[in-house]
Amino acid sequence: MPIPSHLLEALDRADATWRPVLLAGLHAMQAATPDYFDTLVDFLPTDQRLFAAFAQPMDRVRYVLVGEGPYPRAESATGVCFMDGTVKGLWSDEEGGGLSKAVNKATSLRNFMKMLLVAEGRLAPDDTGTLALSRIAAASRGVPGIVQTLGEIQQKFFDAGFLLLNATLVFRETVAPVKDAKAWMPFLQTVLAALQARQPTLVLWGKIAEQLNKLPEAQALPQIAAEHPYNLTFITNSNMHALFEPMQLLRC
Repeated sequence: MPIPSHLLEALDRADATWRPVLLAGLHAMQAATPDYFDTLVDFLPTDQRLFAAFAQPMDRVRYVLVGEGPYPRAESATGVCFMDGTVKGLWSDEEGGGLSKAVNKATSLRNFMKMLLVAEGRLAPDDTGTLALSRIAAASRGVPGIVQTLGEIQQKFFDAGFLLLNATLVFRETVAPVKDAKAWMPFLQTVLAALQARQPTLVLWGKIAEQLNKLPEAQALPQIAAEHPYNLTFITNSNMHALFEPMQLLRC
């Protein structure tokens, strides 16, 4: 049975180095769950962004970050892990505001931002509320050398060699993410197999992502695990501080 045309067309968003691997991954999914693609309708992300994360060329991958699944909103799901498409500016324009309203609405992104600020020593671990953030926003908004937009952070991730994936590449209102993640497992296994020679660090966020550890291809890679960023405890996770503080993602 051929791979549906709308999935093949979505491969155009991927770098050319990835396309044969992604196609092999889709065939592996089809072999494991023959009727899965027949059920794959009305899913996010839209606009052929399913494989947008694979714009990162394979030979530049140093980290594979795996979250849970796309944001459950069409305008937010970009095909890139936790990068909410509704977010432009990071800092609130309102007097006394901290993070922008769009960042605050995207729980995972909000907690990730707070984690970065704690890691960089700009935010106290026991004081991450609006008042403390408002002082940081006032000192950051429009300041040269400080990242202002989510797009700039995404580019910093890209430059650092991150492949920003999810355990399931789709979100459907009628299907639990853990069920879709099971169907996408052969696809991610194919992706990780293609990266074995490069030995990137696998960064796993949350229990669904940690299911990848069932795969020998994942077990063969160096790993760092954390709770999913929608948990408040993520903000003070020392493993995440150690990983991200040297990268200075909030500085240009």
